[in-house]
Amino acid sequence: MLCPVCRHDNLQGDDNCENCGADLRNADIPEQAVSFQGRLLGEHLDELDVGSPTLVDANLALSGAIARMHEVPTDCLLVTDAGRLIGIFTERDAALKVAGVKLDAFDVRDFMTRDPVVLRHDETIAVAINKMAVGGFRHIPIVDDGRPIGVVAARDVFRHILKVLG
Repeated sequence: MLCPVCRHDNLQGDDNCENCGADLRNADIPEQAVSFQGRLLGEHLDELDVGSPTLVDANLALSGAIARMHEVPTDCLLVTDAGRLIGIFTERDAALKVAGVKLDAFDVRDFMTRDPVVLRHDETIAVAINKMAVGGFRHIPIVDDGRPIGVVAARDVFRHILKVLG
């Protein structure tokens, strides 16, 4: 057991540290986790003011989807079918999956990421950061009853952190 004071490695069951004499009787009892409700990470996604997402129909030709990304400009399209989110198409998808493909021969649904990880508007910034980190995502759609209402991008989170801390 490591001493919490001097980090000396003691035998399991010792009452006192051999090195510094610190009391070890309560050192291995787990403490209750503290709930983090900081002013930054505990805020809801509504604080990011992400704006409206760019939506495209799943049957849109791939060339039309890429053209739309240039028109808006955006690096992320939310793909819908009858108004419900079914996928996401990002600049990463375009760069990694589409190179060398005849654009007019395929629809955006053929290259989108299906069933993307999503957030609800009332979730916290900490949840968004966790989902981005765990999944390796730069964009996560925000949905309300399956319908897309926004997209949280990593840059939105970083911009907000700089605003709060700056």
